[in-house]
Amino acid sequence: MFAKLIDQLKGKRDPTVKTPEIMGLRLGASFELDPLAIRLILDELTIESCSPTQIIRAAGVVELDGTWVYRFYTDDDAWLQVVAEGGQGDEHVVDVKLFHFYDTLDVADQQAWDNLLKQEIGTECYQLRDRSYSRVWTSAGDYHNPVHMSEKTYDVGGDYSVTDQFTMLFERELSDQRTESLFLSAEEKEEAAGYLSRSLVISTGITLTSSQLTIHG
Repeated sequence: MFAKLIDQLKGKRDPTVKTPEIMGLRLGASFELDPLAIRLILDELTIESCSPTQIIRAAGVVELDGTWVYRFYTDDDAWLQVVAEGGQGDEHVVDVKLFHFYDTLDVADQQAWDNLLKQEIGTECYQLRDRSYSRVWTSAGDYHNPVHMSEKTYDVGGDYSVTDQFTMLFERELSDQRTESLFLSAEEKEEAAGYLSRSLVISTGITLTSSQLTIHG
């Protein structure tokens, strides 16, 4: 009985809702990357390694006024993002990116949170180590307010959590005319104990084509 209670506190369970799925990607599925596509640019990327085969351990979805953002979290400390516009079928997919987590920074207090959202996350350029990334999303002014997303994420046990994310996308050019993306997400989540946890999640990634990705259901 005590073990069951602890499991319930880990997340909410919603058996009536179908977990996120698109292009054959779903909880428990796996996918393979073209190793050559990664190897050719690995020295230029922020990541040091990338597993060619990855297993999906959690899946999330965000709905944004006719656009659906699917995220599939893997055993390689990575997440595959699939964006669909105008519908949720495979034919509506317009972008696929593979991200790896770079760092997660705790946000200590309200002032630090306000500064992050109002002064830091939406600047025209963002510096990560010795690399400079330019903001992708345009704005009439020099600063772009972060884009709010509410993600519902399911794990393999059927539990789910909801996270408010305030996000911004950047990129920099690579030598082969591809780009490396930088995704910043200021995340706010209500924990089971009743308090809000806040953090800045930093991820870097690349865009994948259909020929560079093989999905195993």
